[in-house]
Amino acid sequence: MLIEHNRWTEARGWESGPLGRLGEGAQLVLLFGSRALLGREGQVNDVQRAFPGAHVVGCSTAGEIHGTEVSDDSLVLTAVRFEHTRVATAKTRIEGSTDGYGAGRRLGRSLPQDGLVHVFVLSDGLGLNGSELVRGLTETLPPEVSLTGGLSGDGASFAQTVVLCDGAAESNVVAAVGFYGARLEVGYASQGGWDQFGPERLITRAQGNVLYELDRRSALDLYKSYLGAHSAGLPATGLLFPLSLRTADGQTGLVRTILAVNEAEGSMTFAGDMPEGAYARLMRANFDRLIDGSTGAARSSSAGVRGEPDLAVLISCVGRKLVLKQRIEEEVEGVRDVLGAGTVLTGFYSYGEISPFTPGAKCSLHNQTMTITTFKET
Repeated sequence: MLIEHNRWTEARGWESGPLGRLGEGAQLVLLFGSRALLGREGQVNDVQRAFPGAHVVGCSTAGEIHGTEVSDDSLVLTAVRFEHTRVATAKTRIEGSTDGYGAGRRLGRSLPQDGLVHVFVLSDGLGLNGSELVRGLTETLPPEVSLTGGLSGDGASFAQTVVLCDGAAESNVVAAVGFYGARLEVGYASQGGWDQFGPERLITRAQGNVLYELDRRSALDLYKSYLGAHSAGLPATGLLFPLSLRTADGQTGLVRTILAVNEAEGSMTFAGDMPEGAYARLMRANFDRLIDGSTGAARSSSAGVRGEPDLAVLISCVGRKLVLKQRIEEEVEGVRDVLGAGTVLTGFYSYGEISPFTPGAKCSLHNQTMTITTFKET
């Protein structure tokens, strides 16, 4: 596997020199950046011209990861030439906020399944229920095929997100990359690091990813009572106080953050399901445990490959970035310490992360986690 890694900023242009060292040999280009930069048609066209044989896939972000550096308002490009692996892409348009499950099934059917070993998915971050997207994909893909990815971001604005797949960047789109070949090893893991506080509260009224009542009280009013002065900044300040879920079937560890609030209904919309009958509990940041969560995800994801990975795609939640602030690069540096100096690190800060917690576990949508996918050809 050969990798060309570069970053563009307004001040410096392409920092590692002109694009195209891999040229026509690259099969895949991952492109993560701000919504404004991805919306510049000329910029994306330059990338496509530099790698004419590659699928170009990416999304808008809440921050870009380039090695151990985290930046805003940049473009991070990772072009890959595989030796023994082929890739295919698929995309589908989201037909309304309830189309997550259908979008997942359409994507799963669109990818050829012969020889498929892994699917990496990038979705609009605001226009659908991410849990339903994951469910549609996992029900359609063969059980031995692993699935990771994330929801695109828009800084702390929550206004509009875009996804790029072999064309212009668009809203209300989900894209998938399929990886094929027996000589590709893929590792993955997702960990958080938040502390719970306050009582568990029963979800007594919800519909999909919209929460109306906790313990038969207005969920929004109850949430605001905990946030105090922070409530004026919702939904962005809700990233500092996510909810932990304990579902009726005993599943724990799922974390949800707010995407939107509806004052008239007293409701909150989350990135994933808020099932009635589950229990929710508030969480708050613990700086050291957040960074420990990143290194833990790195250790678990590296267990899926033999030796040092060639490439690691890091998808971390925007809430972690807002909490860690000037310490944000510590979580990426912790990943580097685990994976090794030879692994190319790329990725972005998201509105939701898609991965099993550990290899072999059930794939879920997460919030407030560091999710890592590692790749190595043998």
